[in-house]
Amino acid sequence: MSVIKSARDRWSSRLGIIMAVAGSAVGLGNFLRFPAKVAANGGGAFMVPYFVSLLLLGIPLMWIEWTLGRYGGGFGHGTAPGIFHSVWQKSRFIKYFGVIGIFGPLVIFIYYTYIESWTLAYSFFAITGKYAQAVDQAGMKSFLSAYQGLEHNQYFSGISTAYLFFLLTFIANIVIIFHGIKGGIEKFCKWAMPCLFLFALVLFLRVLTLGTPDAANQNWNVSSGLGFIWNPDFSALKSARVWLEAAGQIFFTLSVGIGVILTYASYLSKGDDIVLSGTTAVSINEFAEVILGGSIILTAAFVFFGPVDIKSISQSGIFNLSFVTMPLILNKLPLEHLFGFFWFFLLFLAGVTSSVSLAQPAVAFLEDEFNIKRNKAVFIFGLVAFVLCHIPIFFLKNGVVDELDFWGGTFFLVVFATIEVILFSWVFGMENAWKEIHHGADMEVPRIYKFIIKYITPLFLIAILTMWLIQDWIPVIFMKNVPVENRMYILATRILLVIIFVTLAFLVRIAWKRKLTKRQD
Repeated sequence: MSVIKSARDRWSSRLGIIMAVAGSAVGLGNFLRFPAKVAANGGGAFMVPYFVSLLLLGIPLMWIEWTLGRYGGGFGHGTAPGIFHSVWQKSRFIKYFGVIGIFGPLVIFIYYTYIESWTLAYSFFAITGKYAQAVDQAGMKSFLSAYQGLEHNQYFSGISTAYLFFLLTFIANIVIIFHGIKGGIEKFCKWAMPCLFLFALVLFLRVLTLGTPDAANQNWNVSSGLGFIWNPDFSALKSARVWLEAAGQIFFTLSVGIGVILTYASYLSKGDDIVLSGTTAVSINEFAEVILGGSIILTAAFVFFGPVDIKSISQSGIFNLSFVTMPLILNKLPLEHLFGFFWFFLLFLAGVTSSVSLAQPAVAFLEDEFNIKRNKAVFIFGLVAFVLCHIPIFFLKNGVVDELDFWGGTFFLVVFATIEVILFSWVFGMENAWKEIHHGADMEVPRIYKFIIKYITPLFLIAILTMWLIQDWIPVIFMKNVPVENRMYILATRILLVIIFVTLAFLVRIAWKRKLTKRQD
């Protein structure tokens, strides 16, 4: 293994890395995206493909990324371009595929931080009773739209309030990132994650004791609400759309295929256990998503609105369950201000633990490949990200968030994961990979995963990409489902994404040229 020229930051403990990786995974997707996907896809109909995707995609990719990250970190690389090059040094081009591992997190950070700031604002609104005037779905939607600057009404006259909370959220992220892996991210996650789970457990127990608020609808109770989630509908296995939705949620919730875990794992030592640590992080995430996130919001929504309305609410917008339905439900309970604060502040903590992880690949790239000190690297990242974050803030109504989410948080996620698994199992070699996974491990990965990682996972990923190309690529590329008035904004967003990607690829080229020049000198 190559000698690292400069000391890199390290995690201080196994608990620290587990909390940080779990924090990266436990985000807004667990409490906003997952319940909406379950409700929109018929409850239990979604759970079968969800768990199949977890076993065949999520867990294998998690082990792959922990292993590749630790391996590349031994060569002084903390991001995908350098890590991929460490695995396949004979290839001149593999490092450019790794650009996706910086591009994806940066694109997601651009819009994720703004959405995250809504949860901080609503935490304040819950305590002060600001949204208590909105007493029905229409009123709460109007409150949210006014806050986002999409309409002007009695609640808000402009976007200034939203912008203030965005600034506070952005600054919080930068401060945590500035203090590094051990002193910033790890330290924050160690207290944020227990606090998040405490709030979630309190809400979970409160939901389980709701009873039957609507006496006229005896079937609208907690038991039926849980049944809505857990009663499987095997006929749904015939639907390709449900499989795609489930696979996409697994990618999003575990933060695999993004490049974040690669970067986090690069700060491990060679002998650190990645099997048990990775499995623990996945278990924490799934508990947060399925047991807490799904059960809190879906059960409560079922009890108050029933099975028909819960589906229509989720299909009307991914934010409506959490920012419209949940406040209405919590306002009907005793101690509504306290429970409202618990709900939105746990979302805020979940958001921050994820967004700081999205920033780390870009910062690590500047540190590792250009030898830039962390404070300067964070300043450069913060300046660029701050400018780019204004795009979703001011053009939310024009569909740019959905566009950013599709390319940064969906399509390139699957592409990157496909490259990873092929590189890991076929280029690095499954025997070498299996040995590397178990180096320093306290437990052994079931041998069936040797076959799954080499054959099933890549085939599953290729099938997802193929299905998308067959079913959706023409409407997406030609913006057939985009309103005419928004097409100019979507086109401009795509041009910006191309510029970002090309710029990152150019920076990779410069970094490797500099290294080659130094070797020759």
